[in-house]
Amino acid sequence: MAGKRNKVTFTSGGLELAGLLETPDQNVRGYALFAHCFTCGKDVAAASRISRALVNIGFAVFRFDFTGLGGSDGDFENTNFSSNVDDLVAAADFLRDNYEAPLLLIGHSLGGRAVLSAAHRIPEVSAVATVGAPADAEHVSKQFAAHVENIDAEGQAEVSLAGRPFTIKKQFLDDIRAENDDIENLRVPLLVMHSPIDSIVLIKEAEKIYTRAKHPKSFVTLDTADHLLSNKDDAQYVAELIAAWSQRYIDKASPIKEADAGVTRGEVLVSEHNKAFTRTIQTDHHQWFMDEPVDFGGDNLGPDPYEHVLAGLGACTSMTIRMYANRKKLPLDDVKVTLSHSRQHGADCEHCDEEDSKVEVLSRNIELVGDLTDEQRQRLLEIADKCPVHKTLESKIVITTALAD
Repeated sequence: MAGKRNKVTFTSGGLELAGLLETPDQNVRGYALFAHCFTCGKDVAAASRISRALVNIGFAVFRFDFTGLGGSDGDFENTNFSSNVDDLVAAADFLRDNYEAPLLLIGHSLGGRAVLSAAHRIPEVSAVATVGAPADAEHVSKQFAAHVENIDAEGQAEVSLAGRPFTIKKQFLDDIRAENDDIENLRVPLLVMHSPIDSIVLIKEAEKIYTRAKHPKSFVTLDTADHLLSNKDDAQYVAELIAAWSQRYIDKASPIKEADAGVTRGEVLVSEHNKAFTRTIQTDHHQWFMDEPVDFGGDNLGPDPYEHVLAGLGACTSMTIRMYANRKKLPLDDVKVTLSHSRQHGADCEHCDEEDSKVEVLSRNIELVGDLTDEQRQRLLEIADKCPVHKTLESKIVITTALAD
């Protein structure tokens, strides 16, 4: 995917901030909001490389310069960690109003700590990923530790960060010293990525984040990567990790427009996502992935074809039982359907033409929860066989195949 790059601006705290929205050529899996490292900008190598790799995998990624940095208005000396979080929330508001709200937050270094604080203020967020992030914002003061005492005494000081001069005021120190429980109260799945040789933010910070966060949470070691992910292969690896991990949690917030999908109601379009096994499945209002497990040569980004067949039968079975129970006012609290697929020898099959032929067996185990009588349970089991997909699979099926024009 080549993707599209759009330079945009939005306002935060009355100031105009510069942003860059990168979108794939095909339908978008979801919108991601990226927060860059301390005193960096949206175009720093790590941000641009991770964003580009995510776009190639199907995400739309929005990154921007925090207030007072890069192409954004404002004075850096008047900003602080809290204003960075406010900028992130403003960026999410911009996406929601003009495109789609971000489902995924990604933060690098101090930007990673910022997305942990911003997540609870962006209701649509379904997952958060951090790269080389500190557990607390105060950690950033280590980059100008020699000046902290002077800043406290004099109110401000000029410091050199990555070879550039910046004015740090006492209000900045006071802000990053404030305690919070953002990590403990994170309400969405978290992916923590960190390098064991990171000399800027030590890996023990990742351990603190992971310990404080609640499940579901995941941790991935980035092996030989440096803090800035200066090796493009490391950035690519991070993007692929985020894409594979987030697929479990991100449910596309808005439906695909019929014109975009190119299919009408009742049709299903299967497109190649890569040159291996990953496929994009599209209907008139939905999009998801089909794949094979890693040990079969796939990327495991979605269920395999047989799992889709079982899912269709299982979902239809559950729906049919529920409809009947509701109509008859039966005390059915829950219904669970477990399915599996196997091939068995068809020696007893009356319609088998070959002596050694096998029949496909779809096994279905139904759990009915509720204060039901034995008679009611038996009746619901009979109703399961009346599921439309069940009838389709057991009927004579004719599959026609033709080349598209």
